[in-house]
Parts: sequence; C-alpha cells; structure tokens
Amino acid sequence: MSTPILQFGTSRFLQAHVDLFVDEALERGEALGRIAVVQTTGNAQSLRRIAALAAPGGYPVRIRGRAAGQVVDDERRVTAIAAGFDAATDWAAIRTLVESTVQVIVSNTGDRGYELSAGDGPHLIESGTPPRSFPAKLLVLLHWRWRHGGAPITLYPCELVAHNGSVLREVVARLARAWWLDEAFTGWLCSRCIWVDSLVDRIVSEALEPAGAVAEPYALWAIEAQPGMVLPCRHPRVIVTDRLATYERRKLYLLNAAHTFMAERWLAEDRAADETVAQAMGDPMLRGELEALWEGEILPVFDGLGEGAEARAYLADVRERFINPFLAHRLADIAQNHAEKKRRRLLPLVTLASELELGLPQPRLYAALHMEAA
Repeated sequence: MSTPILQFGTSRFLQAHVDLFVDEALERGEALGRIAVVQTTGNAQSLRRIAALAAPGGYPVRIRGRAAGQVVDDERRVTAIAAGFDAATDWAAIRTLVESTVQVIVSNTGDRGYELSAGDGPHLIESGTPPRSFPAKLLVLLHWRWRHGGAPITLYPCELVAHNGSVLREVVARLARAWWLDEAFTGWLCSRCIWVDSLVDRIVSEALEPAGAVAEPYALWAIEAQPGMVLPCRHPRVIVTDRLATYERRKLYLLNAAHTFMAERWLAEDRAADETVAQAMGDPMLRGELEALWEGEILPVFDGLGEGAEARAYLADVRERFINPFLAHRLADIAQNHAEKKRRRLLPLVTLASELELGLPQPRLYAALHMEAA
C-alpha cells in the first residue's frame, strides 16, 4: 500500500488521534492510504520511536475513561504507519516521497513549531541537508515538488494555533519571499496548495515506550471545509464544517483555559509535583474556583456570542473528561510554556468580554494574567 500521507511529528497525541483515525478508517476502506512519519529531533529515543511506529505489528493505543456514563478500557494495535524517516539522515528519501507520492501533509510540531531558524536560507533549496525549522523544511519540500511538476498538496497543521493552516501558509510564504524564490512558485504555494484550518481535541495523557499512548475516549478533529481539499480519511470523529470558529472557541475557552487556570494554581500554591487533573478536581477548594471561573467568567462570554447552549453541552463533556480516573494527566505537563499558554488561552477571554461590552468582572482571569481589572 502506498503512503500518500506524510506526517511531521511522532508525538503521543498524533499516535492516538490522527494515526488512530487513519488506522480505523483503513479497515473500512475510507482512508487515503498509509502514513509515512518524519522525525526531526534525531536523538536516540526518537529514532527508536520511529522504528517502533513502523514495525509490522504496529503500536498500542489504550483508550481509558468514561463515555456516556460507561467505563471504556480498550486497546488497539495501530498499523497505519508504513514508514518512519529521520530528517537528518533520510532527507533525500523524504524529498522523493514528496515529489509525487504524497497527497496530504499532517503536522503537530509543538508550541514553538512555527518559529524560524537563523541558520536556514535559500542555499538549502539545492542542498541535500534539511533546514532546521519546520516551516523551512516545508518550503524546501514543496519547492522540490513544484520544480518536478507535482500536483498541489493539501496540508493539515494540527498545532493548537488559531487559524493554524492560514498562519502556517503565511509563515512559509513570507519565507519564500525572503529567499527570493520564483513568484510562480509562491503563487502555486499560496493559491494552489490547500492549507486547511483545523482543530484537534483529545487528551492524551501518557506515552508508552518505545511507541504508543494512553488517551481518553473523547476525540474530535474539526476541519474547515475548503473546495478541492483531499481528506486523509473519513471517520465519525472527523467533522468537516463551515463553523470551525465555534469549535475552536469552545475548546480554547472551556477546556484549554481551564487547564491553564489549574496550572496557574498548581504553580502559585506549590502543589504536589505529580498532581493530576483528576486529583485537582477532587480538591473542593480548587474545584470550586474552577467552577466559579466557568460559570462566572467564561460562560457569560458564550452567552454574549449567542453560543451559550452549545458551550454548556460541551462543558458537561469537559467535566466528565477532567474527572477521568484512568488518565495520569499531570499538571506539571500542562504547565510547560505556561506564559505563552496564558497569552493564547486566557487573554482572549478578557479581550472578547471587553469587545462585547459585557461589563463582566473576571477577577480570576485578571489575577492569572497579573492585570488590573478595568
């Protein structure tokens, strides 16, 4: 079977989300094909992981938690990954794959994945050496495809960045202009390739070694509809929508903002190093503060947008997900890159409440942001 899907990143999230979806869709004949994974860090642990991901027997994904009030505790062997590449040593093979075989590129490169590297430059277009940054890697690969007459490609960034497809397109396009690449190529890059905004939603709490993950039952991949886009698979948890912004707001403001608020308290109160979300939800004081945040400072914003009913239905799922006793979702992990997460997840809530002229006191949000209330 061919590998029409190229994936940048080997995170436990991708293993239990996109890769699992494709694996399940392959059984029904509803997937584009199998996946080739590119690892970019190059350390020994990562090299072991890509070998395990592409092993003939696949890798395990354990789904543990509660769904619709029922306990779920299942394991599946995922065999959707056909090949694993290390960018540092397999760049020529990756270029060959992108030249004609690949139809879809998926990525999940972390909170700083769209940052550029000063060492990257136009000399790498003709070089056999890969660029350091992810956007420059994409640029070089897409330029290679264009030069060899390859068809436009569909890209699905899964990073937790608002308008991720549009943002990544602009980063790569600006880089193409900075490198003075052919205008015909830049036009093909921006207008012919399809950069899809999407939202991924699943808590994946643990990595298994050398590959695999533990995840909750809830999962969603909301994809903004675009003419001509090629889907990697069809799956009940994949929703193609014209209203992506509503899905983004619910996840960012009700789930992600709550996680960041809990991490803020975890840091400020010097709580147990290994405390999990479920354990924190069992603390009456912290749970009370979180409920007050949701009810008094966040849901009124959704009411102001006319999205209150949808938000409350989603919040009911979030509560069930947060008290999942099977997931070791540590607040220490959530607290990584904490300042940037506060900027992305909490500050927009304060800004939106002001724009809607709600006159809404948001003392917990202001305190977490170290801002003076208006």
